[in-house]
Amino acid sequence: MKRMDKFYNETYLKLETAIQELEIETDCPIKRIEAVIHHIIQSLADLKDFVLKNDFKNMEEEIHFFKYQKPVIVSKLIYYNAIYKIETRRPYGNKRTKKYFTKELKKLKRFFENNLDFYKYYRSNNSFVDEKFFVRGMHDIRLWLDTFYFEADHRFSTSHDYKVAKIIANDLIQVYLEDRLNNINVKRGSDNSLKWTASKTALTELIYALYSHGVFNNGNTDIKLIAKAFEDAFNIELGDFYHTFMELKARKINRTKFLDSLCEALIKKMDEKDEK
Repeated sequence: MKRMDKFYNETYLKLETAIQELEIETDCPIKRIEAVIHHIIQSLADLKDFVLKNDFKNMEEEIHFFKYQKPVIVSKLIYYNAIYKIETRRPYGNKRTKKYFTKELKKLKRFFENNLDFYKYYRSNNSFVDEKFFVRGMHDIRLWLDTFYFEADHRFSTSHDYKVAKIIANDLIQVYLEDRLNNINVKRGSDNSLKWTASKTALTELIYALYSHGVFNNGNTDIKLIAKAFEDAFNIELGDFYHTFMELKARKINRTKFLDSLCEALIKKMDEKDEK
């Protein structure tokens, strides 16, 4: 096995092992992604260091590295970075989340449409322009170069290796988004799903009461997370629930109207049981 292939395979295996361990050990998805990104960046730094110190034996080895090897690891960086952004920017409520995921899918479609010729070239496993696409210093401005290329370190980049990584990553992002959308649709289509049929104001009152009493995670939970859990559970969008709470707070009479009615209903139910 060539030195380059040997080092790449060792680096890739080490990275995959680290990612699998994080999948098992880390419960928080956001922290897991942050840790994975750190490992990917380190792997790319190791690869770059190896390439700069050893270089390639011939053009065929260089093309193979920039067309098939480096993009696989860079695609992981693009994928996990995209998922990190998607999850940290995701809005509350199923309707808004569905709209948001659909919008993200449209971005992938736009990239595909804008790079259709290269998609065809790469997917068909063509090689007649590989010397321009995957050899360093051979870029051609007429080949629709990404701005990213001009900012990259040309000792470790070619004109199209990043575009290959984007294609691989976008396939994974598409699967992720479609899976998330499918989960929302399944949840919505379930005959056993619970629907909140009282007012949104009533639900906001209940959420703030539970939050104030610290019943979740020993009181160490953000009100937004509690609200999101209720929105997802009951397929409802509360909108600006903080504003609703301020309106409840400003009431002159009976500020806990819904909670009081819950107490009355429960006591009535208990009394009925006792009578029987």
